[in-house]
Amino acid sequence: MTKVAYIESDGTRRDVDVEEGESLMDGALDNLVPGIDGDCGGVCACATCHVHVDPEWLDKLPPMDATEDAMLELTDDRNENSRLCCQIKASPELDGIIVHTPTGQH
Repeated sequence: MTKVAYIESDGTRRDVDVEEGESLMDGALDNLVPGIDGDCGGVCACATCHVHVDPEWLDKLPPMDATEDAMLELTDDRNENSRLCCQIKASPELDGIIVHTPTGQH
């Protein structure tokens, strides 16, 4: 299991154990984390699983591909830490990762 800390837009922290190989989006949905909608089911087609990753974790993530980058262009509050959590798989290297949910998903 990979421990993931989801920080909601109001500052509430939810620590969740996510099965290795499962996406952080699925982990959030399975545990009813507010702010992660996952409307497309995790196929990188909607950007409703947008998160801001704490900077110290960014270099541990796989590179962003062109599809994810294009989807993030649709969000209102993209920044240099933005990722779609459907594209991040739980792994031992990510144990303890911290992600922040934006105010709203579009």
